[in-house]
Amino acid sequence: MRLASKIFLGFSLVIVILATVGVLGLRAVGRLVSVNREISSEALPALRLTSGVRDTLLTMARLEARLHVLRDPRYATLWRESAAHARADLAQLADLLHTASESARLAGARAAFESYHAAALAEHTRLLAGQGGLTPAADESRARHLGEQVETELEALHQATYARVLRAQAEVARLERRTWNGVIVALATAVVLALLATAVIALRITRSLRRLSAATAAVAAGSFREPIRVGGRDEVGVLARSFNAMADRLRQHDELKEEFFATLSHELRSPITSVREAAHLLADGIPGPLTSKQARLVDIVRRSTDRLLRLVNQILDASRLRAGVLPLERVPLDLDWLVDRAMEEMRPQADEARVTLARERVGTRFTVLGDEDRLVQVVVNLLANAVRFTPVGGRVTVRLVDAGPECEIQVEDTGVGIPSAELPYIFETYRQAHPGKGGTGLGLAIVRGLVLAHGGRVTAESQEGKGSRFTVLLPRDRAA
Repeated sequence: MRLASKIFLGFSLVIVILATVGVLGLRAVGRLVSVNREISSEALPALRLTSGVRDTLLTMARLEARLHVLRDPRYATLWRESAAHARADLAQLADLLHTASESARLAGARAAFESYHAAALAEHTRLLAGQGGLTPAADESRARHLGEQVETELEALHQATYARVLRAQAEVARLERRTWNGVIVALATAVVLALLATAVIALRITRSLRRLSAATAAVAAGSFREPIRVGGRDEVGVLARSFNAMADRLRQHDELKEEFFATLSHELRSPITSVREAAHLLADGIPGPLTSKQARLVDIVRRSTDRLLRLVNQILDASRLRAGVLPLERVPLDLDWLVDRAMEEMRPQADEARVTLARERVGTRFTVLGDEDRLVQVVVNLLANAVRFTPVGGRVTVRLVDAGPECEIQVEDTGVGIPSAELPYIFETYRQAHPGKGGTGLGLAIVRGLVLAHGGRVTAESQEGKGSRFTVLLPRDRAA
C-alpha cells in the first residue's frame, strides 16, 4: 500500500471518531441549551412575577388599612392602581406556566384575587359613601382574610414553580455529567484507536527518515559508504533508492575530483618549483647582472610562482586533510613564540595594506602539544584573511588566552565582517563570504582541518560592517 493511502486511512478513522463525538456533544449541548432557556425565560420570570404580585398585595393591604382609618379617596385610587398591576401580572403568569400543578395554583390565585378585589371594592364604596354597616374593624378583618387567601395561593404557586426550577437544574446537572462522561470516553477511544492506527505508519516513516537523515549527514561529511537498506515499495522506499543512486554518483564525482586535484597539484608542483628556483637565481644575479627592467620582470615571475606554489600546496593540504593522511609532528610548543613568528611573517603584508597588527595576552601558560609548521599555518591563514578584509587604518589583534584545560588564539579585526547568511558555511571548502575580495576559499577550510587534527575546535563570530573574531581552542599539553 502506498504511503498516501496509509495516511488517508489513519486520518479518516480519527476524523470519523471525532465527528461522532461532535454529534453526540452537539445533541447534549442542544438539550442543555433548551433546559437553560426554559429556566431563564420562563421559570425565573414566573418567580419574579409571583414575588411581585405578593409585594403588590402587601401594598394593597396597607392602603386598605389607611383607607379604613382615614377614609381618604386617594388611598382608594392607589389601591385600584395596585390591583390593576396585580391583575396584569397574574394574567402574564399564565403564559409562563406549563405544568398542571402550576396552572391549578394560578387559577386558584386568580379566583381568590377576584373575590378579594370584589369584596374590597364594595367595602370601599360603602366607606366613602358614609353608609353604615360593618364596623371599620370588621371590614378590615374581612379584607385581611381574603388577602391572606390570595397570599396562600400565591405561596403555593411559588413553591410549584420553584420545584420546577429545581427539577430543571437537576436535569442540567445530569446532562452535564452524562455529556462529560461520554466525551471523555469517546475521546479516549479516539486517541487509542488513532494511536493504534498511526503507530505502524509513524514507525515506518520515522525509521526510514532516521536512516535517510543519518545518511544525509554522512554524505555532507564526506564519509558515506554503505547504501541505505530499502524495505518497502512506498514513497519512502522510492526516496531511499533515489538517495542511494545520488550518493553513489556523488561519491564517484567526489573521488574523481579529489584524484584530479591531487594529480594536477602534484604535476604542477615540480615545474612551478623549478620556475620559482630559476627566478630566484636570476634575481640573485647568479647568471649575471640584470637590467632594472629585467629585474622587475624577474620579480613579477618570482611573486607569481610563489603565489601559484602556495595555491598548489593549499589544494594538496585540503585533499590530504579530507583523506585524513596529513602527517603531524607533535612536539611541545609555546604559542606565545609561535604567534610572534606568524605575526612577523604577516607584518610586510599588513604594512603594505596599512593595517595595524597588535597582540594581547591573558594568562601566562600557553604550552600545547602540536605541529609547529601547521599551527603557524593556522595563524597565518587567519591573519591573512583579517588583513585582506580590513580597510586602511584598521586594526587586527591576536589575543592569547590561558583558558585552563585549553589555550585560545583569537584573531579579531575591524574589517567588513561576514554576512550572517554566510557565517555557518565559511569553513567549507571553496566557500567565500566575499568572492570579489580574492582568495581561493581554501584557507579557512584548511584552518578547520588542521585544528580538528590537533583535537581542537575553531569558532567564528562576526557583525557585518564592524568586524570578525575567529577563536582557535587547542587542548593543553598535560604531559608537559
